[in-house]
Amino acid sequence: MIALALYITLPLLFSVFPWTRGIAETLLGWIIKPLKAVLSGILDYLPNIFTILVIVAITHYVIRFIRFLTSEVESGALVIPGFYADWARPTFNLIKILLYAFSFIVIFPYLPGSDSKIFQGVSVFLGILFSLGSSSAISNAVAGFVITYMRPFKVGDRIKIGEITGDVIEKSVLVTRVRTIKNEEITIPNATILTSHTVNYTASARELGLILHTSVTIGYDVPWKQVHQLLIDAALATKDILNDERKPFVLQTSLDDFYVAYQLNAYTADSHRIAAIYSELHQNIQDKFNEAGVEILSPHYRAGRDGNPVAMPPDYLPPDYQPPAFRVNVTPPARNE
Repeated sequence: MIALALYITLPLLFSVFPWTRGIAETLLGWIIKPLKAVLSGILDYLPNIFTILVIVAITHYVIRFIRFLTSEVESGALVIPGFYADWARPTFNLIKILLYAFSFIVIFPYLPGSDSKIFQGVSVFLGILFSLGSSSAISNAVAGFVITYMRPFKVGDRIKIGEITGDVIEKSVLVTRVRTIKNEEITIPNATILTSHTVNYTASARELGLILHTSVTIGYDVPWKQVHQLLIDAALATKDILNDERKPFVLQTSLDDFYVAYQLNAYTADSHRIAAIYSELHQNIQDKFNEAGVEILSPHYRAGRDGNPVAMPPDYLPPDYQPPAFRVNVTPPARNE
């Protein structure tokens, strides 16, 4: 402030004396000429400022109108056929980004110095820096928008991506966060999700009923009808297993050398209790088979069968069936001559 006051005072002092009046005019010119140039530049730039303000205002009100429409769609007050409510917010964000980019492109020629070499060089440098440093981010963002419109899952769904199973707790443009049943929070890039297969347990449970399945192997000596009934009884005794038109059923998946493989299939509508339902189902299978005196085993063993009876249920044998006896041949030792 002192230097500024001194600079303003000196021309006044020099203007008093004729022989220093030239110095005073020079000092005043150094102040007045830049001020005139700035003021002239501002006056010349006023039309551009007005144009920029008009563009900004139009963009602002267009975004407000689109925000109103998307909020109505998201709340369900406005229904557009073929357009889901969960598309509203990401669609608004995408349109907003495009409008901002378009308005910047329109405003750019009206910025001061936009046609200068320095301004253009800085713009090119920033563009190269952005393209090199954000390639993975852009790929994840594009994948995020693609996933949004594919609708493979929603927040709160129980899903499986690769080897990761858990509940979706957050969906963003770049990543998706999943919490496993062990309370592990896993962040998955959207580009990884787009290139992987995704299993949505909640969507199946909500629409059709999710089929839980487990297998047991039982020997051929146990009638298959009894095994079917025991497995179905175990399923019906399990909490959250459906028993409406979607009843449990059993498939015999293979006939192996020593046993039969049975697969129990049961419907549930609660995808968030899969692990607990499986645990209770296995407990009930053990209880039902133990109550019926049926062993759950895969008889990979060797035994001398008493009388060599056939490995078939007794109901399928003839009434006069008698198992054959062992045949033993005794060979006398050779005599040494």
